[in-house]
Amino acid sequence: MARGYLELHDDPKEEEFKGFSTSTTPTSPSSSSSSPPRSRVPSGNSNRGNNGSKEHAGVEMDDLLLTHPQTGLTHEQAAQRLKTFGPNQLVEVKVNQLLKFLSYFVGPIAFLIEAACIVSAIVKDWFNFFTILGLLFLNAVIGYFEEARAESAVEALRQTLALKTRCWREGQLQEIDTTFLVPGDIIVLRLGDIVPADGRLLGIDASGAHTDGDLLVDQSSLTGESFAVSKKKGEEVYSSTVVKQGQQRAIVTKTGSETYIGKAAHLIANTASEGHFQKVINRIGNFLVLFTLLLTIIIIVVQYITYRNDPIRGQVLNILGPVMILAISAIPIGLPSVMAVTMAVGARGLAAKQVIVKRLAAVEEMSALSVLCSDKTGTLTLNELTFDEPYLAQGYSPQDLLLYSYLASEFGANDPIELAVRQAAEWQVPILRNRPAGSSKVPGYEISNFIPFNPSSKYTQATVRDVNNGTTYKVAKGAPQVIIQLVGGSDAAVKAYTTMAQRGLRALGVARTLAGTDKWTLVGLAAMLDPPRPDSEQTIQRCQKMGITVKMVTGDQQIIAKEVSRRLGLGRVILDASHMADGSLSEEQRSDRFHRADGFAEVTPEHKFRIVDALQQRGLLVGMTGDGVNDAPALKKANVGIAVHGCTDAARSAADIVLLAPGLSTIVDGILASRAIFQRMRSYALYRITSTVHFLMFFFVVILVFDWTLPAKLLILICVLNDLATLVIAVDNAQISKMPDKWRVGQLIFLSCFLGVLLTGLSFGHFFYFWKVHGYQPYPTAEVNSPVVDRSLESIMYLHISSAPHFLIFSTRLTGYFWESMPSIWFTTVILGTQVVALLMVIFGWLTPAVPATQALAVFGVSLVSCVVLDVIKVQVFKFWTLGSHSLSCAPCGGRRKMLQDRKRVEGNQKRVWKSMHKGPEAIVAKTRVLLAIGRGGSKIPQSMMEDISWDRQGGSL
Repeated sequence: MARGYLELHDDPKEEEFKGFSTSTTPTSPSSSSSSPPRSRVPSGNSNRGNNGSKEHAGVEMDDLLLTHPQTGLTHEQAAQRLKTFGPNQLVEVKVNQLLKFLSYFVGPIAFLIEAACIVSAIVKDWFNFFTILGLLFLNAVIGYFEEARAESAVEALRQTLALKTRCWREGQLQEIDTTFLVPGDIIVLRLGDIVPADGRLLGIDASGAHTDGDLLVDQSSLTGESFAVSKKKGEEVYSSTVVKQGQQRAIVTKTGSETYIGKAAHLIANTASEGHFQKVINRIGNFLVLFTLLLTIIIIVVQYITYRNDPIRGQVLNILGPVMILAISAIPIGLPSVMAVTMAVGARGLAAKQVIVKRLAAVEEMSALSVLCSDKTGTLTLNELTFDEPYLAQGYSPQDLLLYSYLASEFGANDPIELAVRQAAEWQVPILRNRPAGSSKVPGYEISNFIPFNPSSKYTQATVRDVNNGTTYKVAKGAPQVIIQLVGGSDAAVKAYTTMAQRGLRALGVARTLAGTDKWTLVGLAAMLDPPRPDSEQTIQRCQKMGITVKMVTGDQQIIAKEVSRRLGLGRVILDASHMADGSLSEEQRSDRFHRADGFAEVTPEHKFRIVDALQQRGLLVGMTGDGVNDAPALKKANVGIAVHGCTDAARSAADIVLLAPGLSTIVDGILASRAIFQRMRSYALYRITSTVHFLMFFFVVILVFDWTLPAKLLILICVLNDLATLVIAVDNAQISKMPDKWRVGQLIFLSCFLGVLLTGLSFGHFFYFWKVHGYQPYPTAEVNSPVVDRSLESIMYLHISSAPHFLIFSTRLTGYFWESMPSIWFTTVILGTQVVALLMVIFGWLTPAVPATQALAVFGVSLVSCVVLDVIKVQVFKFWTLGSHSLSCAPCGGRRKMLQDRKRVEGNQKRVWKSMHKGPEAIVAKTRVLLAIGRGGSKIPQSMMEDISWDRQGGSL
């Protein structure tokens, strides 16, 4: 380990610093309650040299810490080390904005659109070229601006470092920028300072004198510990923690990415994965693209073979152009735009509820959350000590305990315990309520002598005079074991103290002397805890009713976590760090253990990261809430990272959602809103896939059989007009599900294909009816431009293909019947309005030949009626497709086979458990009734009871 300066140089002038060398050797993290557990201490990239000394970036640690505590480094030493170790800041990783924008042109749907755009340019179809290109850029622009990030998470982590610090250089105390700190620098830490780098306390105060006083450090944002910890000489302090009391010099041991906070930044920088929503969209896109390519390739091959001898129709570009237009019309070009706008409108609605959405896809992913991992300190709890139910000696009340605690408190001290005592007393003791602000006097009492807290005695003491009766006595407040010993012992108090310790409560003993004597008597034991927020328990219950499992994650001790978990109504299965580091378990066993646990204690940022990852490996969508630097890696890793009110910049930037209101109640509001948004997006996806399947299947047949299709302008018009109209789905009413939502892509595609086939049948009905009955001939494509050709069939089929699938969106809004939740006025108006425009076009002959109004109205009416019929069929399909019974068994291959086997095994175990649970109590009740009957009536036992009982004939017992 590192050795101090005076261990290597024995100068008589430095005699006053004797002992520094041995105490500067850092204590084992497990040997002190104030230090984090060993697993929390960052190891950096240290390794062992030949002499056993640690190395730091290739330099011996012993050499780094040979700094005189009174003079510090020279400018030359500091400059050299700055070159070696780099500045004291985190490596900033910035996203290239151009590459980010170009990424929106990558993907299955985007590639097919781009291919069609190229083909349109080759055949010089400039109208379609600019139309397709405009839609492509519209998707990219909407996605880019809606997804724009204000800042990177690593930049925010860098901002949590103190900007300036006091450092000894060349024998002078200088204020320098923290980025210029290097290992071996001597820094001064005072009340309120943010520690600028990892360092080791020297036991020397700011003036250079030796001190035995501890440094009280708040590291809750780093480790999750709810109590400020006391740091002694030789112990480590970590970058970004806050000094709450005391002052000392420290020697810098690690800077930049080597610090504890630097490890958290490294985890964030290396957390990059494809979002759940993007995976779903890619799966839907892949299906549609493959389906489209398959049918269009068949059309191209068949037409090429058919017209290979035709000098005009047989040219590849003449075949390829119309087919690509057909493909583009079928592909859901507006799918990304509609999804982005729907989520953006939902995000703005959440902002009104003080829920800020940073990553747009998190709106959808929040609806599917099945596990919510919540940080304890500052999230589930208030992050401040308050008094709990105390133990009182006979003859004393809770107000007496608080009053005497207040009299023995140091006014103006920033110690959390002193603050908690003063705040509780000023709130509950009547004589302390109406005093002038900032007053240190207690009405009716005079304090003549005060002895502050001393680490040796472990209590504070005050001499008090009661002005009303003139009596004088002493009061003391401190460690329970010391106070109990001071009063001569008390078995009841020891038992109460042990119970408090077992529950994770921090106890504080209070005693006073009898008036006119030196005999101490116990007043009681005050219990303190960081209490749950008022709304935390209710929020957890609401989450559980919504099908979301809440797991508490904290850096605090296991007993404290269990007590808070009990108060919040969570389970008591709390795993500590040893369970998370158990090397004997496989990844599957560890994941299963994490899944069954109710919470986790004594965790580090790496542990939180691992917990989220293990739950995600089980296929669960995991949300993580937090407010500190220690939460940032897990927030980034989670499917939905939620930074709560009052969070650090690091947590805010790593999160997907930021809560501006205190507590967790806004999370429930966000989940409900996200489930409504999910329903809207699933509604559009079902409608759009159905439309694509119908569109392609119908034109696939009529092109191959009759060599007939709609003009390109009408195909593009259907695509643009209908997709733009469905943007209003973002403001439609939605039916919120009671359990977490799930895309179930297999079910979605199956239902879409089924409905698409039915719509295709309806289209052929229109096609043949108007052909055979009204004489509207489906003329081949080559004859369409002839002036003598009647093109009325184009108008009829355009109106039908535009309206029938479009009206289906009224049905796809719900899994039940469409009238169970009526659509909004805006949604109904726009959807009907676009089809009224198509109706008027057909009647008046805009862009297409005019047809009789009666025929157009008949087509329009049939489309509306077909929507109702298809809605009934849709409901029956959803009823048939029960969860798990068909989605897995339809195609039990690969991972699906294992999932089906696991589900059957779990169901079998549950049946056996329920059978045993019912069988045991029934047998006990029946046998009890037999015994009671024997006791009352001798051997007169009803025959029905004899039939219900199984006797042990050999043993003669029940």
